[in-house]
Amino acid sequence: MEYSDELIRSLQDKARLLRRDVIESIGVGVAGHIGGSNSSADIVAALYFYKMRYDPANPELRDRDRFLLSKGHVAVLQYAALAEAGFFPVEDLKTTKEIGSYLQGHPDVLKTPGIEAGTGSLGQGLSIGLGMALGLKLDKIDRKVYVLIGDGEVEEGQIWEAAMAAGNYKADNLTAIVDRNRLQANGAVKDRMDSAPLREKWESFRWNVIEIDGHNMNEILGALDEADAVKERPTVIIADTIKGKGVSFAENVVGYHNGILTEETYKKALEELS
Repeated sequence: MEYSDELIRSLQDKARLLRRDVIESIGVGVAGHIGGSNSSADIVAALYFYKMRYDPANPELRDRDRFLLSKGHVAVLQYAALAEAGFFPVEDLKTTKEIGSYLQGHPDVLKTPGIEAGTGSLGQGLSIGLGMALGLKLDKIDRKVYVLIGDGEVEEGQIWEAAMAAGNYKADNLTAIVDRNRLQANGAVKDRMDSAPLREKWESFRWNVIEIDGHNMNEILGALDEADAVKERPTVIIADTIKGKGVSFAENVVGYHNGILTEETYKKALEELS
């Protein structure tokens, strides 16, 4: 499917804005998850500003789509999306990780509007998302659950237990998105616990599998829309991405998984994202 140039440009601009918000939220001299936030920004922009149905004035609206950030250490990216979507003021992003702030290093469902579950203990988000998806079916609510997981995170056994259960229960209102940037905290995924081949694994658990360029907005939108049409199977979108995308000195650099910006690199990042 082809989408209008205007829509694609607007979403690309949103993704760039989210990356800029991430940098401003992290600031100077404090460790922050630039790499995995920036690799996922295009996907999160598509979800919040194209695909998902929600009401910022009523975050607990029963008739809403759900998004779970299973790789909760990149919470700063979700905070940026929530702020830009109107859940809370954009200026509050600069309080991220400060003592007393409602924007902490990992998502807190009790404090932050728009957060569906506390995540960050890796591997748990898909199980929670499956429970929500099945609950929606029981309540006859025609809404979707989206779960963003990292390609390092799929080393966790709980991911595959949830994948097996989702296939068994034919949870076609559940879409998982794997941010395949090929780097984790301490190096390349293939050198730590090689999770390849991903497609064949998910297919063996009876999932519909779509592989895309995770920075190509046309492909992202097409995959999200395709997932809507699939019945009796959950869908996983495997998105090939670049860790640190949009900030030249951070791209494909393991050190920026949770890196510290100097005054100089902070200014350079903002210039590149302006």
